[in-house]
Amino acid sequence: MAAKPDARVPRHIAIVMDGNGRWAKQRLRPRTFGHHAGQKAVREAVEFCLRRGVASLTLFAFSSENWARPEGEVSALMELFLKAIDREVAELDGNGVRIRFVGDLDAFAPALRQRMLGAMDRTAGNTALNLNVAVNYGGRWDIARAARLAAEAAARGEFPLADLDEQRVQAYTCLADQPPLDLFIRTGGERRVSNFLLWQLAYAELYFTDTLWPDVDQASLDEALEDYARRERRYGRTGEQVATG
Repeated sequence: MAAKPDARVPRHIAIVMDGNGRWAKQRLRPRTFGHHAGQKAVREAVEFCLRRGVASLTLFAFSSENWARPEGEVSALMELFLKAIDREVAELDGNGVRIRFVGDLDAFAPALRQRMLGAMDRTAGNTALNLNVAVNYGGRWDIARAARLAAEAAARGEFPLADLDEQRVQAYTCLADQPPLDLFIRTGGERRVSNFLLWQLAYAELYFTDTLWPDVDQASLDEALEDYARRERRYGRTGEQVATG
């Protein structure tokens, strides 16, 4: 019989990787320098999740609103994505990590989109960790897309429109096949969710840290999990009900 998962370890962690620009500014360097530095923290987070037995890690890499940033920064980020995929995919594949890019990929240049699709195809059979990279993603977009797809399914006669409920919509969200989101982490000191995984956040625990993303290491993530382990997750029940199972 398989061992029961440790309830103190979240099955699914999502991270808003905030603070790259401020980290670079503190060092009198351009923002792109911070984005490059942040790649080390991504590797730390992946290694941490593999070590701790986390099933899914979702990283907010590029929101649908980030296109409004200066053109030079956006171009540098696109180049960074290309190089990161080329450099990291083999190691991730070797460690059993399944890569998935979630968001509206049609907005990206064909060369980058093909790299993303290739990485997903290459790692599709891996089971050690689901690594979801949210790019050109927004929580409202995810909900609107899921509602549209569910409504189209009802129109095709797959189920009565009167049965279009939360469960039906949930089935069409980007991460529907993965464990529910347990822990949301935002680095960099801001206390907001910034249109990230709005549907999935319904019962997630929220953890905010002032640490800038490039400075995040496995010790930082251990602190987040220690805080999570102290939470009482009631899902609408009383503390007494939770205690008695």
